[in-house]
Amino acid sequence: MEKLKVAKSISTVTNPPIICIPLFLIICLTLSFGSEGFDWAKFLVLEAVSLVFASILPMAIILFWAKKLNTDSDISNRSDRYMPLIVGIVSYLIGFIICLVFRLDNFLTCLLLCYAVNTGVVLLITTKWKISVHTTGLSGPVGALILLLGPFGAIFGLIYPVLIWSRVLLKKHTLSQAICGGVQGFFLTVVEMYLYMNILNLPVANLVGLYDSILYILAIILTPVFLGVLSYVKTSKPFKNFVVGEIIMAIWFFVLTPAGVFLIFALTTLTSILISRYAGDDFIWYKIIKGQSFNTL
Repeated sequence: MEKLKVAKSISTVTNPPIICIPLFLIICLTLSFGSEGFDWAKFLVLEAVSLVFASILPMAIILFWAKKLNTDSDISNRSDRYMPLIVGIVSYLIGFIICLVFRLDNFLTCLLLCYAVNTGVVLLITTKWKISVHTTGLSGPVGALILLLGPFGAIFGLIYPVLIWSRVLLKKHTLSQAICGGVQGFFLTVVEMYLYMNILNLPVANLVGLYDSILYILAIILTPVFLGVLSYVKTSKPFKNFVVGEIIMAIWFFVLTPAGVFLIFALTTLTSILISRYAGDDFIWYKIIKGQSFNTL
């Protein structure tokens, strides 16, 4: 019962329109620092645009739609999610157009376009499969923070394995749906950001390079993905396979990637193990790291 309450709390605060409030706040603060110091006027404008079009309007339609359908705020039925996703796309596009027309900030302009396109991708996937909007909603702004802040932005990716557990325990998603939502959100965001900056001629200085950004993403996702694979594959020694796989990945990150990337990998792995131990028998990752037998998903 206690774990359910914790999972519900995590799920609530990581609802996409809610989690984007603190993460966009950090993004807007970062974008408002210039050679002449902090620009309060720019910050207030960027924060207002992001707050309205990335949070308030999407959340309003979610609450309205949930009430209209007499369902939960997660809108658990896959087919009921189409309308909120469509309205979300429109909201992000309006924010993008405002940023583009008024030349508010190149990074935020491209990010809101990313939000619109990525939500469109989620909508297409949702017609066939209930991919996790929660993990997608987390990975988008975290991907943006990686581009801006490198390892300091990637540290927010530690929420990813915790959120996976939360959504699975609450039976809102399968393990694969929760994992895939984050994976597609991370990669689409960083790749699209560089694509849109080039296509729209909206350069942004001092960003983390695309290659290094992908390394940070791999550091965040590889252990959860590996645990997910082990959850679906029949093996007699899941714990041994986990340890061997983690050692190989750790060596690769330590030898071939920057120290910050290795640190994020180590912290994400530790977080994945800790949340698995906290979850106990209700979560299949626990059985893997304890070396217990289990039926594959």
